[in-house]
Amino acid sequence: MKTFEQELAEIAESGLYRRLCPSISRGERIFDIDRGKDLYNFATNDYLGISGDVEFQEEFFSALSSRFGGEFLMSALSSRLLGGDNPAFGALENYFQDLYSSVVCPKSALLFNGGYHANTGVLPALASSCDAIFCDKLAHASIIDALKLSRAKFFRFAHNDCAHLGRLLAENRAKFERAFIVTESVFSMDGDFADLPGLIELKKKYQCMLYVDEAHSFGLFGERGLGWCAETAAAADVDIIMCTLGKAAASFGAVVFTTPDLREILINKARTFIFTTAMPPLCALWTRFIFEKIERMDDRRKHLRQISQFFRQELRPLNTLGASQIVPIIIGDESKTIAVSGKMLEKGWWPSAVRYPTVPKNSARLRLSLNAKMQKSDLEIFASELKNTLKHEI
Repeated sequence: MKTFEQELAEIAESGLYRRLCPSISRGERIFDIDRGKDLYNFATNDYLGISGDVEFQEEFFSALSSRFGGEFLMSALSSRLLGGDNPAFGALENYFQDLYSSVVCPKSALLFNGGYHANTGVLPALASSCDAIFCDKLAHASIIDALKLSRAKFFRFAHNDCAHLGRLLAENRAKFERAFIVTESVFSMDGDFADLPGLIELKKKYQCMLYVDEAHSFGLFGERGLGWCAETAAAADVDIIMCTLGKAAASFGAVVFTTPDLREILINKARTFIFTTAMPPLCALWTRFIFEKIERMDDRRKHLRQISQFFRQELRPLNTLGASQIVPIIIGDESKTIAVSGKMLEKGWWPSAVRYPTVPKNSARLRLSLNAKMQKSDLEIFASELKNTLKHEI
């Protein structure tokens, strides 16, 4: 029998060994505790650069007592169904529900402790053994885990390939009671956008429900930052919209937008909602405070789009994917990807090296997350240094 020590040695030999890197993110900078210095931050999902805005934190904490009456806790102490339903949670849900309904279309809102909790809770709660789930092949690991936890039969269609999905639906839809189509709006590893119009057309044709994970678009697109479904006028045709609060919103948790009936079903059946201690109420208060700021951050959203386009042009002729604030640079070999990432760290940049199983084999990459505090001049320098590094490593 293989020992765990042998398994770790094999992981290391394959170039897939991972380790924790203690750090503190501050907008476009990230402090590497092991190295004892600031690096340029391509690693985190702080897309609006909020973690570097210390004045927001000072304003929030100074206003806690006057604005929220001092009735807040560092812990909810139980699940919301067992006495942990602090008023901060309902207030945040009402805020998001009213905002989304007034700006985009009518939706109810329900908080989860994170995007992983939401994805692995919602689909297993809604899909039975009589149902089917049709999922984009590059959907996030949490969605793949949800498929496995669900009792439903699941099918994975080629990435962003509505023709393939259409064939799967034509062959299989009639065999099941309910059917769900599942996608991300902005894909976390490729940085591209889902074909929402194509998915909606198939949803209607085959009478499916549509589930969209907006983890990497909430706060960044649409009026007041309400996401890609809002920007593309697709929200009314999407049954479940999952938005994380720990990325562009610089907070914690997730909010699911759906119908009132489905919200009640999730409260009663979603295991990741029922059987876990709720998030700290302080996080819910911060989310409400900071999203009111995000609503008005049109300038940051515009700048982020501009530098995302500019950066891809500067990186030519390297193999980049997508069109969003996530800029993947494909290298292929895992060991070379790690080596390049290490060289760039030495030069003062922190690019994330992403390997199998997070991405398919032989598609290892540097995954660069841009944020609105970055400037074109810095991105120009990075692109030049990366190209020079790649010449020597590959």
